[in-house]
Amino acid sequence: TSPIAWLRSRFYYLLIRLYFDHEFSIEEFTRGAKQAFSVVSKLLSQRKLDLLEELVSAEVLQVLKEKISLLPDSHRDALAADIDAIMYTTEGDVRIYYDDDGRKFVSILMCFWYLNGANLPDDVPGEAKVFQIVFGDENTKEKKHLLTANYEFQREFTEGAKPDWTITRIEHPRLLE
Repeated sequence: TSPIAWLRSRFYYLLIRLYFDHEFSIEEFTRGAKQAFSVVSKLLSQRKLDLLEELVSAEVLQVLKEKISLLPDSHRDALAADIDAIMYTTEGDVRIYYDDDGRKFVSILMCFWYLNGANLPDDVPGEAKVFQIVFGDENTKEKKHLLTANYEFQREFTEGAKPDWTITRIEHPRLLE
């Protein structure tokens, strides 16, 4: 990320700690976001959308129901990310905002790069074949693809609101479009 974006994010983390959650830590948040990404991506891959109701906003869940039903099996398999297969994670945009009713919200976009062995066609644009691993002999090769996903997490910090983060945006470019 650019130095300006990095400084802006750090400023927002300071504001979150000062005004909303004195124990907020981006490192702890990132660990939780990775776990949530892994769980949600596997449930999407398995078409177990009813199990996502507590994790994902109702609007996102409705869109996912429409998109998942149209996906070919290879693309659906490529959505799943084991937590150990997440190669890189970074924060994207961080926002603090108030709605018209005075409710307070924090939103953090997380970007994930993960390896997946789904049998994707060679002509899938936007994904990258990272490497082939040879196990045993030259005839046994396993292809891995480096894929990206963006998940936005939102939490309401209004007094009396549940202290849960909810996923308000899910993007798997070239797979879930």
